[in-house]
Amino acid sequence: MSSTHTAGTSRAGRPDVVPGALRPWTALVVSLVIALLLGVFSALVMFPAAQHLRSFQGGERASATLHRSGSCMIGNCQVAFEVDGQTVVSDLPVGSGGGKGSVGDRMAVRYHAEDPRSAAREDDTGGGGATVLAMVSGGAALLFLALSVVGVVYARRQRRQAL
Repeated sequence: MSSTHTAGTSRAGRPDVVPGALRPWTALVVSLVIALLLGVFSALVMFPAAQHLRSFQGGERASATLHRSGSCMIGNCQVAFEVDGQTVVSDLPVGSGGGKGSVGDRMAVRYHAEDPRSAAREDDTGGGGATVLAMVSGGAALLFLALSVVGVVYARRQRRQAL
């Protein structure tokens, strides 16, 4: 009984797996997980952040000073401004711009009269960087979802050819 083995296929007739290469189904699962994470980030974090920034459009206007500089996009900036003769220090919400400013820089902010501890840069009241980041992460989620569909089609064609 002779054993014939064709290069490029295993003895069971399936294509050989190249060491270190992702199998099609593994790549599919990874693409789906990335799409899911990006979609969740966009829908549950950045869209609400953009809506929160837009809620300041009708708020009170004040001249503020950058109190603590950092990555404003993730909410690590603070501004100080006067309300009824008292100095209020407020965190800028997630999605704010202005992270390149230095401590002491002046800017216009808007705040809700009922809660002056919450303020947003006036330039960001249209949604700011949160809207852009929501669109980019949502688009990337759709791209990875499309890659997953292409991966399924590719894997099925490979499976049919192997049989």
